[in-house]
Amino acid sequence: MTILDFLALGWFLIIWSGYTLFAKKQAKHRHCLAAELRAKRNQWMTQMLLRENRVADVSIISTLERNITFFASSSLLILAGLLTAMASVDKLSTMLQQLALSTPNTNLQIQLKLLLLISIFVFAFFQFTWSLRQYGFAGVLVGAAPDGRKLSEEEVQSYANRSAKVIDQAGHSFNYGLRSIYFSLSTLTWFVDPRLFMLACVVTMLILYLREFHSRVLKALKE
Repeated sequence: MTILDFLALGWFLIIWSGYTLFAKKQAKHRHCLAAELRAKRNQWMTQMLLRENRVADVSIISTLERNITFFASSSLLILAGLLTAMASVDKLSTMLQQLALSTPNTNLQIQLKLLLLISIFVFAFFQFTWSLRQYGFAGVLVGAAPDGRKLSEEEVQSYANRSAKVIDQAGHSFNYGLRSIYFSLSTLTWFVDPRLFMLACVVTMLILYLREFHSRVLKALKE
C-alpha cells in the first residue's frame, strides 16, 4: 500500500463518519428529511391511537419491512460475490491492470480493497437487520396500542411519542445501511486510482447532503 492509498483510506473514513455526525447534529435544529419524518411519525402514531381500525398502520409497517428485507438480502448476495472475488484475485488483477490510471494494483492491494468492501457490506447487513427488528417492535406497539379515545391528551401524546421514536430509530438504522451502500460505490473507484477514490467520496457526500437537506421531496414534506 502506498502513502497515497493510506491517505485515500483515511479520507474515506473521515468523510463517511464526519458526514454521519454532521447530519445527526443538523437534524436536531434544521429542516431535513430526518427531522421532517420524525414529525410525520409523531402525527402518524397520534392518528393511529385515535383510529378504531389499525389494519392500514400494520400494513404500512409490513411494507417498510419488505423494502428493508430486499436490501438485507442484496447485501448477503454482494458479500457472497466479494468473497468469491477474494478467491479469484489473479483473474481480477489482470482485468484491473487495464483500468488503473496509476501504478497497477498488486494482489495484496486488491485483497485489502476487497476486504474494505466486505467490511462495508457486513456493516450494512447488520444495520438493515437491526432496522427490521425495530420495525417488528413498532408493530408490537401498534398491536398493543390502547384506545386513544379513552385516554387523556397527555397519555395519547406520551404513547405516540414513544412509538414514533421506535419507528424513527428503525428509520435511522435503515438510513445508515443505505449510506453504507452509497459509500461502497465510491470505494470501487479505489481500484482505478486513489485520487479518484478521494474525489468519489466527496461527490457521494455532496449527493447525500443535497438529498437530505435540499431535495424536492423535503420541500414537499415541509409544505
